[in-house]
Amino acid sequence: MSNFKIFIVEDDKILARRMAYELEMNPDYEVEIFYDGESFLKHLNETPDAVTLDYLLPDTTGAEILQKIIAFDPNIPVLVVSGQQDVLTALNLMRDGAYNYMVKSDDMIKKLRKVMSNIHEKVMLERKVLSLEQEIRKKYRFGNLIKGKSSAILDVFELMEKAVRSNITVSITGETGTGKELVAKSIHYNSKRKNQNFVAINVSAIPKELIESELFGYDKGAFTGANQSKNGKFEEAHLGTLFLDEIGDMDINMQTKLLRVLQDGEFSRLGSNKVKKADCRVITATNKNLSQEVKKGNFREDLYYRLLGLPIEIPPLRDRGSDIILLSQYFIKHFSKENNVAPKELSPEAIYKLNSYHFPGNIRELQSIIELAIVLSNGLTIKESDIHFNSADRMDDLFLKEMTLKEYDMQIVKIFLKKYDNDIPNVANRLQIGKSTIYRMIAEDKKANKHETS
Repeated sequence: MSNFKIFIVEDDKILARRMAYELEMNPDYEVEIFYDGESFLKHLNETPDAVTLDYLLPDTTGAEILQKIIAFDPNIPVLVVSGQQDVLTALNLMRDGAYNYMVKSDDMIKKLRKVMSNIHEKVMLERKVLSLEQEIRKKYRFGNLIKGKSSAILDVFELMEKAVRSNITVSITGETGTGKELVAKSIHYNSKRKNQNFVAINVSAIPKELIESELFGYDKGAFTGANQSKNGKFEEAHLGTLFLDEIGDMDINMQTKLLRVLQDGEFSRLGSNKVKKADCRVITATNKNLSQEVKKGNFREDLYYRLLGLPIEIPPLRDRGSDIILLSQYFIKHFSKENNVAPKELSPEAIYKLNSYHFPGNIRELQSIIELAIVLSNGLTIKESDIHFNSADRMDDLFLKEMTLKEYDMQIVKIFLKKYDNDIPNVANRLQIGKSTIYRMIAEDKKANKHETS
């Protein structure tokens, strides 16, 4: 693998050399220094993997250089370095596309190594995603059906690739609107059964009195109103794939009958003694925690383990990072084509607003939001005011009033604690800070609030 190329743009020659020296201690890094914006731009076509950019340069500003880097390649991570601690400037730069903002200080070099390590890991992961996506597009069609390049969806792709190479039962979990049926279809249409039927049934949408006849079919005269025989879903899916959506809502008595079919590979229609073979792959999906449902007595433990097979958990949209905008752009293009209108672009403010939203309805909700925004927008740009949603998880209001950096940090920690049910280890991992730091911040905040009210 080629070295990780870093361009340092810094007019302080001593600081620039020190930064280069520290970074080059990592044998994977290849560092080049530029002391002004003009010389850097002449070499931009060499496509660095990362850039550290001084905010104030002798011939231009970091903001102007950042715009040119984004225009050249928006995927290049840019770390802006400044001698001033200005929260609003940092927020504006990051909104405009900077990866991070760092203040020149005594411990800057230590922070630089950590931030660059994070950037390096991010870029290597994106390369892995790209490599896997290219392989998938060549062998399969996952990339055509499921849009995304985040590390979270990469993990799903890897499991899907394992699923298509075998006939193992697959259990898909995830919140409503994450695309569980799309994953099931992708597995089927890239498996050895792809030329046979993919049959889907939503268990929760069928009354429990009818689910048996839907799954196994019935013969003429089996019950009142059965004027002709009907194939069940198992017969329709013969040699193909049967997708049982919302399996967690299946009646406990029906679970027993399903287990018997899965164990014996045989079933009979209602009103018939003739035994039929159930030769189909079973893929299930649910937004429930089935292990918890087993403990509650709502789901059979033996059926749970029979269906578990290869578990694939679909991440919620809020955990998929840049996929939010990638999917937004896909929906814009798709909706525009369907309605014969010119494609529109998202404004930076609209992008920021979308990225700050929690998306409780996941991809399904995002699609509705984007389609409405296209209808509401004038011209070829979707503005912030065209994006409409309701949630208590928005970050926008956090920046409406001026606070100290310490106060901003506390507010962000509070939002994450609320979002992840006060799971401090999880929050510490997501924010990449120590657990002890969070405990200390909480204690200091309580002390400050107590002082204010006394």
